[in-house]
Amino acid sequence: MDFQEELKNFASKIESLKDHIHTEEATKTSIILPLFHLLGYDIFNPAEFCPEFIADVGIKKGEKVDYAILNNGSPMILIEVKCLNQKLDKHDSQLFRYFATTNAKFAILTNGLQYRFYTDLKEPNKMDKDPFFQFDFSDLTSDKIATLEQFTKKNFNVKSIVESASLMQYASYFKSIFAEQLSNPSDDFIKLFLKGIFPGTKTQAVIEKFRPILKDSLNQYIDELSTQKILNESQSATVFPAQDEIFHPNLSSSQLEFYRIIKEILSKDAAENDITFKITETYLAILYRGNSRKWICRYMENSSQTLLILPDENKRELRYRLNNLEDIKNYSSNISEIFYRYQNPVSTEVLDTTQHLYTKWGKIAYPGENRSAHLDYQYYRDLTQNL
Repeated sequence: MDFQEELKNFASKIESLKDHIHTEEATKTSIILPLFHLLGYDIFNPAEFCPEFIADVGIKKGEKVDYAILNNGSPMILIEVKCLNQKLDKHDSQLFRYFATTNAKFAILTNGLQYRFYTDLKEPNKMDKDPFFQFDFSDLTSDKIATLEQFTKKNFNVKSIVESASLMQYASYFKSIFAEQLSNPSDDFIKLFLKGIFPGTKTQAVIEKFRPILKDSLNQYIDELSTQKILNESQSATVFPAQDEIFHPNLSSSQLEFYRIIKEILSKDAAENDITFKITETYLAILYRGNSRKWICRYMENSSQTLLILPDENKRELRYRLNNLEDIKNYSSNISEIFYRYQNPVSTEVLDTTQHLYTKWGKIAYPGENRSAHLDYQYYRDLTQNL
C-alpha cells in the first residue's frame, strides 16, 4: 500500500473516531501519535519523537511544546496540538514564542483534522505569521498528499522543503491577489486588459465602465474551466457497480454514508444495478446504471462546506448546503423525481400522423383536417379513380 492509500485510510479512521474525541489528550493519542507513526517516526523513542519538549521563553522556565522531532538531540520540527473541536486561529502566538527559542526549522499547529506548517522564510529564527502549507483531512488532494510526503522520515530534507515552502508561499500570495481581482478588479488591473484593445484614453469613467465587464468575463471564464474539468473527470472517472463500492478503499466513511442514504431513498423504485457511483478528485457522483450523463446527485465535502448537488431537467447544477448527512433526506422527493426521469424518459420522437394517398404516380400527402385540405384530398381521390 502506497503513502496516498495509507493516508486516505487514516482519514477514514479519523472520520469514524472524531465524534468520540473531546479532549486534547484524546486528540494526541488517537490522531497525532498514529499519524506521525504513519510518517515513519519512532513515536516511542524520546530521542527522536520527544513529548513535552522544553522550550523556555526568556525568564519563563518550564515552557513546553507538545512534541518535537529531534535529530541528534536538536529539534527539527515543533508540534503544538489543540483539541479536535478547537479552532486554530488564536493559538499560533504560543508556537511563535517556542519557535524563537529553539533551532527548529519548522513548526506545526494542529487540532488533529487541520494542520498548519510554518517556517522562517522572512526572517531567520522568527516564525512567519502565515503558514506556507495547510491541509485538512476532510479535503485531501493529490498535491497536498505529495507535499505532506516530504515530511515523512525517509524523505525529510530541510533544504528541499524550504525551497518548496518559498514557492508555495509565493503561490499562495498570487492566488490571494488573483482572488481579490476576481472580486473587485483594481484600476491598474483593468488598464492592463484594456492595453492594446482600447485605443482611447483610459479615463476613470472608462475604467468604471469596464470594471463590471472584466469582472464578469473573468468569473465566467473560471466557471467554464471548472465545468470543463468536471466533464473531463466524468469521462475518465472509474464507475463502480453497486456491489463493489463498500470495498473501495478511496471511499471515506462520509461518502459511504451518503451512498447508503441515497440507496435508502430509492430503495422502493431502484433495482440492484440501477444505482452506481464514480469517484473524482472533487466529488462522489451517484449514477443511473453507470451512465455518467445520467447522474442522480453529487456529494462534495471540504473544510468549509458540505454540498448536495442535484441536476435540473437541463442538467444544470442545483447546490444545497448540508449541515449533516441526515439533511439529504429533506431532498428525498427531488432525488426520487430525478431517478424517475431517467427510468421513464420522455420520448422526443415526432410521430408522423400525416395521411397519404397512394397512386401509380407515387404517394401524395394529405395536408390536414381543415375543410380546404379535405376538398383537396377528395379531388386527388376522384382524379385517380377516374384514370
